[in-house]
Amino acid sequence: MSWFKRKIKGIQTPSTEKKDIPKGLWYKTPSGKIVERTELIENLYVSPEDDFHLRIGSKEYFDILFDDGEFEELWPKMESKDPLKFEDLKPYTQRLKEAKEKTGLRDAVRVARGKSKGEDLLIAAMDFSFIGGSMGSVVGEKIMRAMDYAAEHKIPLLVIAKSGGARMQEAAISLMQLVKTSAAVARMQKAGVPYISLLTDPTTGGVTASFAMLGDINIAEPNALIGFAGPRVIKEATGKDLPEGFQRSEFVLEHGFLDQIIHRKQLKDKINLFLDLILNRPVRA
Repeated sequence: MSWFKRKIKGIQTPSTEKKDIPKGLWYKTPSGKIVERTELIENLYVSPEDDFHLRIGSKEYFDILFDDGEFEELWPKMESKDPLKFEDLKPYTQRLKEAKEKTGLRDAVRVARGKSKGEDLLIAAMDFSFIGGSMGSVVGEKIMRAMDYAAEHKIPLLVIAKSGGARMQEAAISLMQLVKTSAAVARMQKAGVPYISLLTDPTTGGVTASFAMLGDINIAEPNALIGFAGPRVIKEATGKDLPEGFQRSEFVLEHGFLDQIIHRKQLKDKINLFLDLILNRPVRA
């Protein structure tokens, strides 16, 4: 058998034992293709074999969209508290502590100001790795502050949504963020400041029901899951099979809820093109 070594007449049979591969060196795509990690990073975390867009976080998006990856982070020390003393399988305070240690983040969104193709841009990017990108009081507060900051300083805002929805550990406080952020969108629009919403995989729940769908332009990455309730929940509730590709960005675009689907390699060019057209600036190459 091939999984052990043996000798025949003094000749050692080559072993086919599986050797350990350093963690993170290779990536297996959903279609089963193996991609070297360095190649994946150079390709902006898009699999060159099947064009699959991996989930990435705020750090990666800032590197992609800001010139030379340079930016100033706003309100970096803001953290969630536990006013409800919530506890399920473990206390909420413990979940927050574990998420911070695991990710190095303070919460599920970061806001940064920098230059993109030489022009000022404000970006609020969500991180799914922090408790599923759930929206609690800090996420709502930072999104609202980003919108008010954009309105005050007349800087276009890009929000990159990636979330499982409202954070249940904050209950009604989390649901309040839907109204809070929606009101901030209205103030920003009244100030005449462009707001582009980028929906990535996944964008669901209260985030979809509030600021993520209220952009002047709503765009998405390919094959991103976008919806309110997830497809599994809908199928269980209705007892019916769902259409192929249900709630994927292509399906959502076809039904009129998105303006465009944009490949990650084209994000920086396309976002700046939209802003040039909205602000009546000379279109940059």
